[in-house]
Amino acid sequence: MNKALAVGDQAPELAIPDQQGKKVTLDSFKGKQVVLYFYPKDDTPGCTKESCDFRDVESQIVRAGGMIVGVSLDGKESHQKFIKKFGLPFPLLSDESAAISKAYGVYKEKNMYGKKYWGIERSTFVIDPEGKVKAIFRKVQVDGHADEVLKALKA
Repeated sequence: MNKALAVGDQAPELAIPDQQGKKVTLDSFKGKQVVLYFYPKDDTPGCTKESCDFRDVESQIVRAGGMIVGVSLDGKESHQKFIKKFGLPFPLLSDESAAISKAYGVYKEKNMYGKKYWGIERSTFVIDPEGKVKAIFRKVQVDGHADEVLKALKA
């Protein structure tokens, strides 16, 4: 197992498609702060609240020199529906192989009602304009999270 990502580390590179199937890399965001949030599943209660909270602070994040990018294991059709249903103004990336989730250390064994399965542990990374990890939020509680991230972005 590789060591956990820490503040100050170079953020692992991305090269996965967004909801339009267009390949997205971290390099394409150079010069901006990136709020990279990993969430378990499109259109589920916690993920919907988290995504809508980010939507609601998006203009403040942009004013602070940042941008938001969501990542889940869902495919692009699922992402397109989720974006349309909730008016999400930022890209959602499809990590269908879980390679990026593994690189960021958020792909974990989970347990629901006694059933074990692998999935994304809700986590957010703030990446600075040089591509270094500026802040890490693991095992995120949705309530108040978007505001915490905004504070970290402005710090």
